[in-house]
Amino acid sequence: MKNFLNFLKSKTFLIQLGLAVVAVLVLVMLSLRWLNSTTNHGEFVEVPDFSKMSVSEMRKAVEDAGLRYQVLDSSEYNPDYPRFSILDQNPPAGNKVKSNRKIYFTVNPSGYKKVSVPDIIQVTQRNAESMLRAVGLDVQRVTYIDELGKDMVYNMKFKGKYIKPGDKLPKTSKIELICGNGTVPGSARVQAESN
Repeated sequence: MKNFLNFLKSKTFLIQLGLAVVAVLVLVMLSLRWLNSTTNHGEFVEVPDFSKMSVSEMRKAVEDAGLRYQVLDSSEYNPDYPRFSILDQNPPAGNKVKSNRKIYFTVNPSGYKKVSVPDIIQVTQRNAESMLRAVGLDVQRVTYIDELGKDMVYNMKFKGKYIKPGDKLPKTSKIELICGNGTVPGSARVQAESN
C-alpha cells in the first residue's frame, strides 16, 4: 500500500495524468467543433405551408427550402381540397427544422373510392336508405310505381341508368329508389279478371 501511495506522488504518474487530461480536453474540443460544423447547430429552416399545393408545386417549394420529402397515400378523399393536392404535412407549417429534414405529405386522391351497392331489392324504403348510408351512398329521390308492396324497393337507378346489387359506385353517389305505391298493377288486375 505504501508503494502505491508513493507511485501516486511520483513525477511520472503526475506527468501521465496531466497528458491524459490534456488529451481528453483536446478530444472534447475537436468533437464539439466537428458537431457544430456537421449539424449546423443553431441554424433552422421554417417549414412552409404546403396545404392545397399540387404535388409538382410542393416538390419545387421543398427543394427551394432545402428540405426533403416523402409522399404518403391518402385513402379518404376530401372535396374541400383540389385533386392530388397536399392534405396534411408533418411537421406542420411554421415549425423550425434543420435543413435537409424530411417532410411527410398526405395527398388528396383523385376522387372517392368505389363501394359496392348493397342488395336492397325487396327491402322496405326505410331499411334500404339506412343500408345505403352505411356504405356511404345517399338517396337522391324516391319514385313510385304501381306494385303491391308499399314502400318496397323494386329497382335502383344511378344517373338515369338501372343498377343492380354489387355494382361499384363512387362513395357519396346519389341513387334513385323505385318503390311500390301499394296499388295492384293494372296488368295483374286484367289477368285476374280474365280468369
